[in-house]
Amino acid sequence: MRERLRDVRFWILLAAAALTALAMVVPRIALTRGVYDILAIVDITGSMNTRDMSVAGKPASRLDAAKSELETLLSKLPCQSRLGLGIFTERRTFLLFNPVDVCENFAPLETAIKELDWRMAWEGDSLVAKGVYDAIAIATDIKADLLFLTDGHEAPPLPPGGGLPEFEGKPGAVGGLLLGVGGRDKVPMPKHDDEGNESGTYGPMDVPQENHSGSPPPGAELRPGYHPKWAPFGTDMPQGEEHLSSVRSEHLAKLAARVGLAHADLIDQPDLLKVLAASAHARPVEVAADIRPIPAALALALLVGVYVAPLLARIRLAKYSPRHAAAPLGAAVLRT
Repeated sequence: MRERLRDVRFWILLAAAALTALAMVVPRIALTRGVYDILAIVDITGSMNTRDMSVAGKPASRLDAAKSELETLLSKLPCQSRLGLGIFTERRTFLLFNPVDVCENFAPLETAIKELDWRMAWEGDSLVAKGVYDAIAIATDIKADLLFLTDGHEAPPLPPGGGLPEFEGKPGAVGGLLLGVGGRDKVPMPKHDDEGNESGTYGPMDVPQENHSGSPPPGAELRPGYHPKWAPFGTDMPQGEEHLSSVRSEHLAKLAARVGLAHADLIDQPDLLKVLAASAHARPVEVAADIRPIPAALALALLVGVYVAPLLARIRLAKYSPRHAAAPLGAAVLRT
């Protein structure tokens, strides 16, 4: 008995048994953690069909990349968080459903995200700033923070000078994130026919290159065909690159600052939950935390240390023992 008490392995096994018993009887403890109520709005306008992103290492459209990122966020949100979903096109945001618990409704939420499609759009325009303002109004009504996924491509472009439309809400009243989706290089946008089939790409003549609402820009009087009443913007087709698209990071950053949202670009691979949590309003909830895996893991580590470590040491010793060393060259010659 005294020899057993002197054996370190005895005490290790005793500690492992005590930890195993503790893992069986330890109660759950109450912890407070932050959860989130998020309204996710996805831009489904035509520019979001541009394939300059990747999903799982394969080329993908911006819309598919936005959906994939939203699915990843869904899997990372802590239980008791709530996620709602909506779409943006033209100048309006349309709420599909109010935020619901992400764990209790994981499957239907995932399906709803997967089924988002550009064909759900009801108009071809893309007045992003007004869509964000509309989304903020909805988020305010349902008491949620906002995640707005868009490439920021305004169509038609903003009026001369690039000024944002007036925001009537209170900046910062709704927290959240404006997430830019798309590459930084300007690339052609896919064009579709009336049946929804891809039929090439947009050219300079297919989209408005200039916004003709409001006053003409400075120097318009020098344009060919200018008339102060009948042709204040001139008569020649304006030149531009509005038929090419990229993530409008500068515009989105300016828009986010105007309304009090954070801004990030998906192409920079941000930790979306971390960035969103930093600008959202966490809702504290009490949860029962199961700490039984901790003593159980410690018991397993002790058992591994007692039984596996010595076995590995013996194998290592046997591998490098003198009997396995290579025979001297002379002995090999004599045996030959």
